[in-house]
Amino acid sequence: MHTRHQDRASHVLAREAGRPAVVFATMRPHGRLSCSVAVLVCLWPGVAENALAQHRTPGETTQLPSPLHMEQVARFARARRAEIIAARFRARAAAQRPAIVSALEDPVVSPAVDHLPFMLDGADVSLGIEQRFPLSGVLGNRRRAAEADAERLRAETDRVGLDVELDAVSAFLMVQERRQMTAFLEQQLALARQFVTAANARYSSGTGAQPDVLRAEIEVSRLEGALRSINSEVHAAEAMLNTSLARAADAELPPLESAAMTTVPPEWTTVREDALHGRPELSSGRAEIRKAEAEVTVMESMYSPMAMVRTGPAYTMTSGAGWMLMVGVSVPIWRDRLDSGVREARAMLDMSRADLSAMSRMIEGEAATARHRVLASRARYIALREEIVPRARQVIEPSLAGYSSGTLPLVSVIEAGQTLWSVQAELISAEFELGFAWARLHRAIAKGATRP
Repeated sequence: MHTRHQDRASHVLAREAGRPAVVFATMRPHGRLSCSVAVLVCLWPGVAENALAQHRTPGETTQLPSPLHMEQVARFARARRAEIIAARFRARAAAQRPAIVSALEDPVVSPAVDHLPFMLDGADVSLGIEQRFPLSGVLGNRRRAAEADAERLRAETDRVGLDVELDAVSAFLMVQERRQMTAFLEQQLALARQFVTAANARYSSGTGAQPDVLRAEIEVSRLEGALRSINSEVHAAEAMLNTSLARAADAELPPLESAAMTTVPPEWTTVREDALHGRPELSSGRAEIRKAEAEVTVMESMYSPMAMVRTGPAYTMTSGAGWMLMVGVSVPIWRDRLDSGVREARAMLDMSRADLSAMSRMIEGEAATARHRVLASRARYIALREEIVPRARQVIEPSLAGYSSGTLPLVSVIEAGQTLWSVQAELISAEFELGFAWARLHRAIAKGATRP
């Protein structure tokens, strides 16, 4: 016999398996639960996570994996951001609209006293049930328009998801850049202190001047100030990333995976095809056209009359009990109003087609621009990483050795250090720009934040 304890045991087993459980039971004719059939459905972990994400409290802190990858950030934002949840509910609400607009009007029940003599010795009474229905396909056309609008809102949900992913990935790249800049400044501060040590050594031996020591100490102070400033920038970037993940702004973030995507982007023909076939904005535009076409047929259906049937029992003093039947038809004679409605609907259809054409052209241009920016950022990053930064590092050691031996002035060492600092900072910036260029390309071809 199926008992409440068995239901509780089913939920315990599902909880131990890491999946929520749903118990479906048959109903007896009298409304009681049948004791013979109980089906336990264990949802897959991914589905469960998406379902539970809709009921989490905004700002709730959730543990993130360590190290945190960019793809994980995108998936986490799509699962938790309230904007996507709101868009899903908006689309879910629109999915109910076709059944609403395609239904007939409610029937009207109207009791009536048709004749009541002054002597009050009887009365003619009737009970009418009236139903109105169109003599055209206007209800089906309204359903088609509502279905197209629901499809447009589903595409809008996808667009919101892509924008949310782009925001999260941008915040991820910003935190990564700021943290890398912090580590870089700490390394440069250690190198600048070596300059101070070398200058003090020469000054103590009588081969150097005190201004050299002061000049080296200035570089140390400058880097210490930059390091204090970058710490606040790191906290600001981390707050932005937490917010983009629907977490508390002051929640702790794990280490980030810093791996630049140096692969070559797809060919232009592939990028163009993906953009024109995958962008939700174009799906929304095509749904808008279908809605406008249905609206045109709705307005054209208004030229057809509306029928009305009224029937029901009746009683008269002379004939007794009987049955009443009345049939009526509306007369759409105000043609100016109907013609204007059709012209308005056709103008909206032309506007929707023009919007889709313009949007297609803009999306094509956006995809081309994003691809070329990836190529440019990739070339700049590779040149800095493989050629410029290694050469700048090679200059430091001989310059410092030359200054220590007295063959080079301190200004040569400081210039070499500043050159290295400049190109290393440029390398960090180039890595950020490359990652952001890839994110923009993925957004342009509706691929989310996945790697190529």
